[in-house]
Amino acid sequence: MWQFLTSGGPVMFLLVLASIVGVALIIERGLALRRAKVIPPHLQTAIENCRTPADLPRLAQTCHSSPSPLARLALTAQDNLKEPKTDTVDLIETQARQEVVKLERGLVILEIVVGIGPLLGLVGTIHGLIILFGELGKVGLTDNTRLAAGIAIALNATLMGLMVAIPSLVAWSYYSKKVENLAVEMEGLLDKFLRQQYRLKN
Repeated sequence: MWQFLTSGGPVMFLLVLASIVGVALIIERGLALRRAKVIPPHLQTAIENCRTPADLPRLAQTCHSSPSPLARLALTAQDNLKEPKTDTVDLIETQARQEVVKLERGLVILEIVVGIGPLLGLVGTIHGLIILFGELGKVGLTDNTRLAAGIAIALNATLMGLMVAIPSLVAWSYYSKKVENLAVEMEGLLDKFLRQQYRLKN
């Protein structure tokens, strides 16, 4: 493994760094975007069962005991029920955008890893080929085996770049879609909650 890294040139160590960053973000976002952490089941049940003003204190207590994006949005909705519905919806939408930004934290770095992985690999390969052909220009092509081995070593960087980018791309696509789905689900829950509460007021 060490020989594989050193033979690819200095770019290989940048790729190793990118892979460490990518793996760390994949694990961190995987833990942060668990559905139970974003939309706790008992909080979802409390929102669905909050049908009268008498249920609001119990919902607030559940929100405070279950800190999560959904809890913060539900508290925003509950704290502004005295306002006109359009104003409350606008406040929730503003808060929701902030929560989505928090959920997407780190995904932009993962996207950067996806982009720079193959490019760094290509840089490493070109660097290796320049060195290889520079040496061949001095001593001449006397051994085809040596040429093939040199090209194979130069391609190590391309292979490493793809190995870094592919898992990062899969994770980035999956997490981006997951954030979108969670946001839609929270929007649906809060929309039903507001409809029920304002129907009672009217």
